[in-house]
Amino acid sequence: MRGPELSRRALFTLAAAGVSTVALAPAARAEKVLLVEVGGTPEAVAVNSVTGFAYVSDPSSGTIVVLDSRSGTVGDVIAVGGEPAGLAVDTATNRIFAANPPGGTVLVIDGRTNDVVSVVPAGPGASSVDIDERANRIYAVSALTGTLAVLDGVGCRLLDLIVGPTRGLSSTAVDSGRKLAYCTSTDTDSLEVFDIGAGKFIGGIPVGKSPTGVAVHNASGTVFVANSAIHHLSVVDPGARKEKATVLLRSESSSVAIHEGSNTVYANGGPNGIARIDGVTSLLTGDLSLGVNPGAVAIDQRTKTVYVADPLRGRVFLIRDF
Repeated sequence: MRGPELSRRALFTLAAAGVSTVALAPAARAEKVLLVEVGGTPEAVAVNSVTGFAYVSDPSSGTIVVLDSRSGTVGDVIAVGGEPAGLAVDTATNRIFAANPPGGTVLVIDGRTNDVVSVVPAGPGASSVDIDERANRIYAVSALTGTLAVLDGVGCRLLDLIVGPTRGLSSTAVDSGRKLAYCTSTDTDSLEVFDIGAGKFIGGIPVGKSPTGVAVHNASGTVFVANSAIHHLSVVDPGARKEKATVLLRSESSSVAIHEGSNTVYANGGPNGIARIDGVTSLLTGDLSLGVNPGAVAIDQRTKTVYVADPLRGRVFLIRDF
């Protein structure tokens, strides 16, 4: 949904209130936009930047579609059953982890053979996953119960199931270097902080309304939160543990991804497309219209190719040089 145009007076008011950017970002172009038909209702996308393969979950068919980013073609379709939702890729072990909310499990897939090698219990409703590659740990949150599951990514077993401070944990992102995991809570409009070393939640940070997507820039530790019920992206200072800026978007956003090397942030909050944000200045630097209200966003750290899911039409956009 396209956001309303703002007058100069309104923009001045927002700037005075501390909003870090304006809605009228320049229209941007990409060198190449490739459209791949994957069918079904693609929900999540994860990329292995080492192998160049991307993985797309489709809960409607119980499958995970493998995309070859080099050719822009569909490879294997992995039948996993259930309703696969959140995805994460461990580039070190070449394993893919897929949450299955109805089963309360995380599926472990070998990226070399595309076979399911294990099914690990992760608590009822486990729907979003992220990886601490340094420690070979997988973290899965439940939007149903508000639990955080800690899994051994090598041994494929549940290590701990922690009850969160609130129900409805919708997504998670791990900061391996600082040993923190961030979990968005749609029930309390907050970002809940989990101390990995202490094994407990240590506090919540107020963000925007109905936060559903979260990503961490590894070098700076800055956290970006996509708020699905308001037209702004929250920028969180991990040291001060507070929202330090908001980035005004054209529409609500539910997914966010970061290119680590350039500290460029991408969110599905553009005008029928995606938005590009400078992660250092928190300024909106461009919008790319795709003609649809997109879903999940992911990025290849090596090639900087941005993946954007279109769940209504069963497609995935591959966007280069944006």
